[in-house]
Amino acid sequence: MVNEFPWLTVLWAIPVVGAAVVMAIPAAHRVLAKWVALIVSLAALGVTAAIAVGFDPGAEQYQFVESHRWIPSFGTGYILGVDGIALALVVLTAVLMPLLIVAGWNDAARQSGLAGRSVQAYLALMLAVEGMVLMSLVALDVLLFYVFFEAMLIPMYFLIGGYGANKAQASKAAVKFLLYNLFGGLVMLAAVIGLYVVTAGSDAFESGTFDFRAIVAAVSSGELVMSPAVVNSLFLGFMFAFAVKAPLWPFHRWLPDAAVEATPASAVLMMAIMDKVGTFGMLRYCLQLFPDGSTYFRPVIITLAAIGVVYGAVLAIGQTDVMRLIAYTSISHFGFIILGIFVMTSQGQSGSALYMINHGISTAALFLIAGFLVSRRGNRLIDAYGGVQKVAPVLAGTFLVAGLATLSLPGLAPFISEFLVLIGTFTRYPVVAVFAATALVLSAVYILWTYQRMMTGPVREAVGEHDDGVRGVHDLVPRELVVVAPLIALLLILGIYPKPALDVINPAVEHTLTTIGQTDPAPSAPPTVAEGDR
Repeated sequence: MVNEFPWLTVLWAIPVVGAAVVMAIPAAHRVLAKWVALIVSLAALGVTAAIAVGFDPGAEQYQFVESHRWIPSFGTGYILGVDGIALALVVLTAVLMPLLIVAGWNDAARQSGLAGRSVQAYLALMLAVEGMVLMSLVALDVLLFYVFFEAMLIPMYFLIGGYGANKAQASKAAVKFLLYNLFGGLVMLAAVIGLYVVTAGSDAFESGTFDFRAIVAAVSSGELVMSPAVVNSLFLGFMFAFAVKAPLWPFHRWLPDAAVEATPASAVLMMAIMDKVGTFGMLRYCLQLFPDGSTYFRPVIITLAAIGVVYGAVLAIGQTDVMRLIAYTSISHFGFIILGIFVMTSQGQSGSALYMINHGISTAALFLIAGFLVSRRGNRLIDAYGGVQKVAPVLAGTFLVAGLATLSLPGLAPFISEFLVLIGTFTRYPVVAVFAATALVLSAVYILWTYQRMMTGPVREAVGEHDDGVRGVHDLVPRELVVVAPLIALLLILGIYPKPALDVINPAVEHTLTTIGQTDPAPSAPPTVAEGDR
């Protein structure tokens, strides 16, 4: 569907322009800057709601399409559009952003850098990341996607390194984050250039192009023919960048440090929103541009994903830092998402797309609640807590619900997505599905054991002169409840009734599988006994 009004341009421009407006607010007007940032994020949410209402899952795949000439000599254009999977992630981004701004309302209050404008800079950086993520999700030009895929690293780098509690450690984590992702991006740049060269030398196009839809159509129809070596090389270039961003084991080493050293709100922005661009890229670009390469490397990627599922869960069990524990759970969950993508079944890919949404919500809830607790106690160590449920029952109760969602308890949102991934995997790779399912037990261990140590038992007494112990921990305040309540509600609603999300996602998944020439394995049935043999 082509609309005359440029909805998608307005969608990503609102947070980007809003970031500039927030940055222009005088240093003394910090409260005003916070309210302007919140209003901007709500405006983006309003535009997202209009797009979601106007989207027709039964119509053509890409809707709200905008197409304009950008750099004709390079065969690239300003081409935007959304399908069901992109729309689901756009909605996730737009819903979480106002909550993250409210959650991080006081995160930058103690910073004194940037000539006293740290609050304005912090909020502007968060809005900039939102705008770039939205642009990456709606771009239908490969070069346009790449530009914003890389550009979002810069504001995220400053959010990690400039606003962590421990400046030295935060700076190291930010540099590590940037180096890993920039290296992945440079490898992808070589693949992007290679793709252009291939299209320029093909009879399918008059000249080189970055038009995603045109390239996919040519690949699917057989008009664009590439040698296996070229296909595999280009696939690996794209896949490597997405595997670092996602992250896929063993390219995950930057994530725990970045998540722990960043403020909770910016850590959630990174894990629940920005990193989803990596798994989204696998589903859209790797599979559809290079179906043969995806099939060729499928066993290797599935093996790495399954290892990541169990590895993340095992490492989470051994953590003494609650924030680092939650970061390792995300590595396990990203393994599930990537596993579902590359088993190439309808259940697996629908489950993965839904898992992106549910992981974003559950991780936001758990990480933010843990962040609220740590800000009260001033200590991330699990052993520093005990008996929290006696002094802060609402905080402890919401932590338990978010934790149960993380371990995919039936009735909460992640369950159905994880179940779909495992079912989709089992139909094609039963051994891998059984191996990955062991993470269900491991996740119960790390969540319930953590809850037991931190929230139950006697109230931990003060240690030292300036320590009030857990008795000094107060319950969630109204501002924090405004953040937590919608997240818990979404976990319950999507856990009981995921149909609206799946109705949008499933047609896009079916189109992807058709494009790459994959079908679900035929169900096997036991042989029947002929009537005459009885």
